[in-house]
Amino acid sequence: MITSPLAVISLVLAMILLVPMVCRKIRIPSIVGFIVMGIIVGPYGFSLLGGGATIQTLGKIGMLYIMLQAGIEVDVNDFRQQRTHAVLFGFYSFIVPFILGIFTSLALGFDYVTSALLGAMYGSHTLMTYPIASRYGVQNHAATNIAVGGTMLTITLALLVLAILRNRVYESGISPWGLVGRIVLTISVITILFPFLAKRFFKRWTDATSGFLVVMTMMMMAAWLADWAELEGILGAFLCGVALNKLVPNLGPVMQRINFVGNNLFVPLFLIGVGMMINVRYLWSGWTTVIIAIVMIGTKLAGKWLAAYLAQKSFHLAGEERQLIFGLTHATAAGTLAIVTIGFQLGIFGDEILNASVLMILVLCTTASFVTEYAAKRLALQEQARLEADKKDDAWLMLTVGENRQYELRELSELAQLPNPSFAAEDEWSDAAQLINHQSKASIIYHPAQPANTISRLLVAVPLYAEKEHDFISCFGLVRRLSSQLGAKVVFFTNEDTQKALQAFCRRKGKYLRASYREMENWEDVLMIAKQMAPDDMIVMINARPSTPSYNPLFEQVPVMLEKFFSKHSYMVVYPEQETGNAVPDLLTGDTPQASRTWRIVSAIKRAVLSFQQR
Repeated sequence: MITSPLAVISLVLAMILLVPMVCRKIRIPSIVGFIVMGIIVGPYGFSLLGGGATIQTLGKIGMLYIMLQAGIEVDVNDFRQQRTHAVLFGFYSFIVPFILGIFTSLALGFDYVTSALLGAMYGSHTLMTYPIASRYGVQNHAATNIAVGGTMLTITLALLVLAILRNRVYESGISPWGLVGRIVLTISVITILFPFLAKRFFKRWTDATSGFLVVMTMMMMAAWLADWAELEGILGAFLCGVALNKLVPNLGPVMQRINFVGNNLFVPLFLIGVGMMINVRYLWSGWTTVIIAIVMIGTKLAGKWLAAYLAQKSFHLAGEERQLIFGLTHATAAGTLAIVTIGFQLGIFGDEILNASVLMILVLCTTASFVTEYAAKRLALQEQARLEADKKDDAWLMLTVGENRQYELRELSELAQLPNPSFAAEDEWSDAAQLINHQSKASIIYHPAQPANTISRLLVAVPLYAEKEHDFISCFGLVRRLSSQLGAKVVFFTNEDTQKALQAFCRRKGKYLRASYREMENWEDVLMIAKQMAPDDMIVMINARPSTPSYNPLFEQVPVMLEKFFSKHSYMVVYPEQETGNAVPDLLTGDTPQASRTWRIVSAIKRAVLSFQQR
């Protein structure tokens, strides 16, 4: 056994480096490779590593990382749309394996207490394969949101059954009301106090390294609070991720550091630690452990597949979506280890169940990796092949006025996922307007008054006939993606006809946006937005170039308006791409739209003046 700390660290880092390379060569998920490597180097393999407290502690941080990532990467808009489905699937995913597990455990001759605890273990699951879904870019897919949302409910119900069976209330000396008080206090601190403190921090310190350390500190504190409240740390980490969702954009620099450190260090250490717990010699020590393991694996697979099948039928999902849900929710690790360890310590479980549970973890992590990778790859290919309503071949021009803010412009382009951005800075608004009017591509003038991840609402001013612009759909997609990344609510200020078009865009399948609407019949009323702005709001003005359907002469006053009424707030002025042809097709009807009444009047006056001058 290697005892030198430097040698242990060298061996672990070498495994983290080489295992993914080998797995890519032999076409198996790296999750499986790390677990197998843990078996090889662990105390039940060649005993190169002894499974010390350091590796186990770092491995536990890896599990917390996975749950934190799952909470942070939830698409808030899509999750709101899928929240009913997520809760219902959570009941499916717990109740079906729970009932099935009780019957199979009783058939094996276990008593009711053991059977109920085994049923709770079957009902819980761990999002071990979530990094695979994230790697293929389907982490915001409806099926992923349903699985992630249901996870919190299954973990909570499993831990509740565990608490009842072990009689934790009386064993720990805490009264029932005291336990409830701890749980309420923990949830309140994580979901209310943590976001409040994090938002204040991000406003003062904007560097990504400090933000990363803040998130890590809060993750560890959330896990500790959950343990203090007689819950599990993984539940606290997940709640922390959900609480910080709005402040840590998926494409922001803080999340990049979280993914880098977690996926390249802590998560592999966790998987190696799981492998080190597996004693494959029990496969040859007798048939009892093998039979129990086979029944446990079959029960878990059947229960989770039936839950995914019920979700498919209830929510009208495709086959690949059912497979993705099944792959994400039948892997098991942290929850199972917690239940089995406590059950073993209390004498509810024997050695056979303990060893069979560890073998079950190995098999289910392997099958879940293959199923998730297959389904995620299929869905990613379908998404890539599907005609995307938001145009991906655009080129965007991004400007700041008065000060060169290249970093903020690049950060905004990454958050909004803008294709082919170019950046510029102008000293005066007149210079920026001239630059925009002399080219046709979509453009943004951005004024960052505070860090983007601290924005809580997007107040979007949409002029009359904006929906008839050639590239209005790209401007809508910009707002939707920013709302998704920032977790910011969207309020549209527009007229009744344009509001109907926006509502149709918001209901698109896979492009859902939850928004509210305020009546703004004329552009003259745009200043009403200033009366409704809160400190953390950002105004987004959809503007237009001359000779386009939604152009209004009052747009020329936008710079003065912004400087006078909105200078203390972040704002964006967005110009849709201008079509080079003559007719501008209506996105909803395909007809050529009529120009606005204001523009027709102005055009008529210009023609009259020109005609008079020519005479």
